[in-house]
Amino acid sequence: MKNEEVPLLVTTQILPEPVEKTLIQKAISQTFQSTAHLANLLPTGSVLAFQLLSPIFTNQGACDPMSRCLTTALVGLCGLSCFLLSFTDSFKDQDGNISYGFATINGMCVIDGNTSLPPELAAKYRLRFIDLMHAFMSIMVFASVALFDQDVVNCFYPSPSDEIRELLTALPVGFGVLFSMLFVVFPTQRHGIGFPVTTN
Repeated sequence: MKNEEVPLLVTTQILPEPVEKTLIQKAISQTFQSTAHLANLLPTGSVLAFQLLSPIFTNQGACDPMSRCLTTALVGLCGLSCFLLSFTDSFKDQDGNISYGFATINGMCVIDGNTSLPPELAAKYRLRFIDLMHAFMSIMVFASVALFDQDVVNCFYPSPSDEIRELLTALPVGFGVLFSMLFVVFPTQRHGIGFPVTTN
C-alpha cells in the first residue's frame, strides 16, 4: 500500500456561479456604496470638535459677551477647517509611507516634508472645480450642524420670534439633507488628512 500525503484540512468550497445583477440590484448596490463613502466626505473631525467644545464655549446657551465672542471664534475656526480640509490629499511614497499635502493649481504641495512628488505625478493632484464645490458643501453642512445646536442658537438668538424659530428648525435639516445628497451625487477622489488611502 502506498502512503499518500493528504493535507489535514481539505476545503472543497463550491462557489456559486456569478449571476448578472438586475438594474434595481445595481442601483441598490451603488446607493449602499455611496452611503458608505459619505462618512469620508463630510467634515466629521470639525463637527466632532465643535460638538465637544460648543457647550463649554456657549456656557450651555447662557452667553455673555465673552462667551459670544468665543462661540463666534469656534464656529469660524471649525468652518475654516471644513473648507481647508477639502483641499488636502494623501499618497503613498515608494517606501509605503503615507504623505499629506494641499492641492494647488499646479499640483500637490507636500506639507509633511518627508518626500516630494515628481512634477508629472504632482500634477495629477491639482486643484479642480469639484474641490471648490466640496469645500462649499462642507461649510454648508457644518453651518447646518451649528444652526441645529440649541446652545449656539440660544447664544446668538436668545428670544427669537416664531418665524425665526421655525426657520432655525427647518433650515438646518434641509441644508443637511440637500448637501449630503450632493456629496453622494458628486463624489471626490481626494483622501484628505485623517481619511484612508486607497491603492488607486
